[in-house]
Amino acid sequence: DDKWDFVLVSSIHAAGSEKEIKRKKFLDELSKKGFTIKKIEDKKLFYGVRAPEEIFQKYQQLLKNPDSRLQNADAHHGIPVTTRIRIVNFILQNTMTPNLEKLHDLMKKKVFEAMFPLHEKEEAREFLEKKWARWRDIFCQQPIEKIRCYFGEKVALYFAWLGWYTYLLGIAAVVGLVVFVAGVTVFNSSQVSKEICEASNTIMCPLCDQQCPFWLLSDTCTYARVTHMIDNEATVFFAMFMAIWATVFLELWKRQRATVVTNWDLYGWDEDEEELAMELINNLQHEPRKYQHSYFRSTIILLLVLVMIAVLIGIAHALVIYRVIAMALFTQSNFKFLREQANTMAVMTGAVLHYITIVIMSKVNRRVALYLCDLEKPRTFSQRENNFTVKIFTFQFFTNFSSLIYIAFFLGRINGHPGNYVRIAGKWRLEECHPSGCITDLFIQMAIIMMLKQTISSVVEYLVPWMAHKVHKKRQRPKKRRMMLGEEEEAEDPCKEQWLSNYQLSEVNTFSLFDEFLEMVIQYSFTTIFVAAFPLAPLLAFCNNLFEIRLDAIKMVRLCRRMVPRKANDIGIWLQVLEAIGILAVIGNGLVIAITSNFIPVQVYKYIYSPCMTENSTAVDCSTGYINHSLSVFRIQDFEPDTKVPKMLQDFAGDEIKECRYRDYRNADDYSYTVQFWHIFAARLAFLILFEHVALCIKLIAAWYVPDVPQSVKNEFLTRKHSNLRKELSMKEYSTEV
Repeated sequence: DDKWDFVLVSSIHAAGSEKEIKRKKFLDELSKKGFTIKKIEDKKLFYGVRAPEEIFQKYQQLLKNPDSRLQNADAHHGIPVTTRIRIVNFILQNTMTPNLEKLHDLMKKKVFEAMFPLHEKEEAREFLEKKWARWRDIFCQQPIEKIRCYFGEKVALYFAWLGWYTYLLGIAAVVGLVVFVAGVTVFNSSQVSKEICEASNTIMCPLCDQQCPFWLLSDTCTYARVTHMIDNEATVFFAMFMAIWATVFLELWKRQRATVVTNWDLYGWDEDEEELAMELINNLQHEPRKYQHSYFRSTIILLLVLVMIAVLIGIAHALVIYRVIAMALFTQSNFKFLREQANTMAVMTGAVLHYITIVIMSKVNRRVALYLCDLEKPRTFSQRENNFTVKIFTFQFFTNFSSLIYIAFFLGRINGHPGNYVRIAGKWRLEECHPSGCITDLFIQMAIIMMLKQTISSVVEYLVPWMAHKVHKKRQRPKKRRMMLGEEEEAEDPCKEQWLSNYQLSEVNTFSLFDEFLEMVIQYSFTTIFVAAFPLAPLLAFCNNLFEIRLDAIKMVRLCRRMVPRKANDIGIWLQVLEAIGILAVIGNGLVIAITSNFIPVQVYKYIYSPCMTENSTAVDCSTGYINHSLSVFRIQDFEPDTKVPKMLQDFAGDEIKECRYRDYRNADDYSYTVQFWHIFAARLAFLILFEHVALCIKLIAAWYVPDVPQSVKNEFLTRKHSNLRKELSMKEYSTEV
C-alpha cells in the first residue's frame, strides 16, 4: 500500500545535535501509536506517515460513523480521504514528546520545517483540474460536491458562498449600471449644474491663504456636471435597493446553504463532540478543557481593541493632514495644470496613499489580532477562529473605511468660514467641498481604492505562487536529461518524485481560506456601505469575482499544497459579520444621501424657497436659483490679517472686489447660521430617520418572507426520521416475535 497520509520535512541535522534528538523523539512517539513511517533522503529529509487502521475504526465507533453516506470512501478504509487527513492532522498536532513539546513547538524551533497532506491522483482531483480550475470555465457552474470530496466541507462552503454571492451581484451590477447610465444621460439637463456653468460673474473666495486668486464659479463647470452624474434622484433609489439587496442575499444564502448541507448529512453535526472524540482517540487519559470566562481579561482585551481602533483612526487623520498640506503645495506649484486641479490631485494622491496604508496595516492588524487571541486563551480551534475573525474584521473595517467616513461626513463641514477658518497647527486650512457637493471626492476615493485593491492585490495573490511553481519546474528539468545519457542511477523511489513536487508547491496554513473570506467580506462592505456614492461598485465586484473564483481554484488545485480538510456545516461567524454589514449599509447609505449628497438641500429649496413656491410660477424649473441661494456673502475687509488677498481677478472688468461668495448658509453681517441652515438640518435628520426605518422594516419583512430552510429540506428530514423510527420499531417487533 503506497498511500501516505502526511509528509513531514526536515533539514539534515548533524548526528547527535539537539534538533536531531528532538526529531527522533517525536517520530518514536508516532511509532508507539502504531504509525508507519517511511524515510526518503534528498536535499532534505522526508518522512511519510501513515496512521494505523484502528484509529479510524475507533473514530467510526465513537461517532456512529457520521460519514455513513458515501463520499468517495476508499473500499478498504470505509472512511473518506478528507476525514482521514483531518484525523491524522489532529493526532500529529497533538502528539507530545517526553519534553512536553508538540509539533507546533518543534516547527518553531526548526526541527521540522513543513508538514502537509499529499495531492493524490484521485478522480475527484482530476475532475477538478479539468472542469473547475480553468479560465475557460469562468461562466460554468461549480462542482461543489466534488470540491467537498477533495478539499473538505469548509472549502466547499466557501466556494458555494462565493458563487452565490457573485450570482446575485450580477443583478445589483445591472441595476447599478442602469443608474450610472441614467446619470450620464441626464448629465447636462440638471438645472443646478446649468446654473454653475452660467455663473460667470459669481466671484468665489480664495481656496487657500497665500497666492490663491479669487475664482469664478463657472470655472468648475465640468466638476459640477460630474457631481450631478453621481448625485441625482436615481442614486437615492439605488441606495435603498442595495440595502434591501443585502438582506435578500443573506436570506437566500441561508436557504442555499441548507440545501447544500442536507445532502452531506451534517445538518445536526456537533463540532465539540467531534473534537472530544479525536482527543480521546489520540490520548485516552485526556481531560477536556473546561469553559472559562474572565471579565478582567475581556475588559483588558476590549481596551486594547479600542486603542488599536484609535491608532487606525489616527492614521485616517494623518491622511487628512496629508491632503491639506498637499493641496497647499499644489496650489503654489509652478505647473499650471497642478495649480488648477490642486483639489482633485490631492484627493487622488491621497487615495493611492490610503491604499498603501491598507496594504501595510493589514499585516499589522493580523499580528495584533493574533496576539489578542493568545491573550484570550480560547478553548477550541473554532472558538479561536471566531474570536480572531471578529477582531481582524473590526481592524480591517476601520483601516479601509475611516478615511472614507471622513470624506463622506466631515469634509467641508468642520472647516469654519472665511475670516475664521479652522486650521491644522494654526497654519493650514482644512479642505472645503466644491459648491456642487462633496460626493465626487467620495466617488474618486472609492473608485481608486476598489480598482487598486482588485487589480494589484489579485495579481500579486496569483503571481507569487505561479512564479514559484514555474521556477521549481525549471529547476527539476536538467536531472532527467542526465539520465538519458546512459549514466547509471539506482531506481528512484516512486514516492520521492511525488513528495518533492508537493513540497515545492506554495505553502498553505490555517489562515489560507480565512484570507480569501476576509478579502471577499471587505469587498462586500465596499459594494454595500457607500454604494450611494459609487453605483459602479457592484459591477466592479462582479467582474472581479468571476476571476476570483477561478483564481482561487487554480491556486488550490495546482499551485498550493493540499489544504487540511475541515468539517463545517455553515460559513461560521462570517454570517453574523455579513448581517452586521447589512445594517451598516442601511445607516451608511442613509447618511450619504442625507449628509454628503445635495439631495436634501435641493428638495428643501424646491418646496420652500423656490420661485415655484414663492411666486407660484410653474413655467420655470423649481430648482432655479438654488446655487445663488446656497452661497453666502463674505466682505473682503473681514479676512484674517495674515491672509494675502489678491486685489484683482484677471480678465474681470470692473472695480476692486468688495465681496466674495462661499458655500454655507450664513448671514452676511455677523456670519451666524441662517434660518435656512436649520431648516435643512432638520430635513436631513428627518430624512435619515425615515430612510433607516423604512429600509430596516423592509429588511425585516424580507427576512420573515423568505424562510431560512426550504420546505423540501424539511420534508426530507421528516421522511428520514420517520423511516428510521419505523425501521427500529419493526426490528423490535421482529425480535420479540422470534
